[in-house]
Amino acid sequence: MTTTITRDDVLHLAQLSNLQLSDGEITSLQADLSNILGYINQLSELDTSGVEPTYQVTDLENVGRDDVVVAHSADREALLALAPDQIDNHIKVPKVL
Repeated sequence: MTTTITRDDVLHLAQLSNLQLSDGEITSLQADLSNILGYINQLSELDTSGVEPTYQVTDLENVGRDDVVVAHSADREALLALAPDQIDNHIKVPKVL
């Protein structure tokens, strides 16, 4: 099965991507996309009936823990006292625009 990418397909993708392409770029991109789709078509011809799906390959496992509320002895006033500047019981920070 071959998939042909037309010039109109490339122009449509460029419009969706808000790209302005020169004639040379359109021709080059048309060839590149056709090659990519051809490679994907080659992969779809492989027999993978005995291959288990792979969801991740790093053997890392999620490590979870129960959420536990830990009581601390610090109160609001003590924490506000650590702030370099405060106003009306809030920490004052520089404006970020």
